Amino acid sequence: MNIAWLMRMRRWVQNPPSASRVKFVFAVVLAGALIFGAEYFGYWPEWATTERIKKPF
Repeated sequence: MNIAWLMRMRRWVQNPPSASRVKFVFAVVLAGALIFGAEYFGYWPEWATTERIKKPF
């Protein structure tokens, strides 16, 4: 861990994010986890899945 990360942590301790910001970040992480889980277990619809384009070479 370098000094830049320590300085960033110090700033977060002195000026923590608001409760609404923390809730928003957790909501985004939860939404991503739900999408990942749905795709992993096969519940994600085929129309929402992208396909790789093969190169003509």
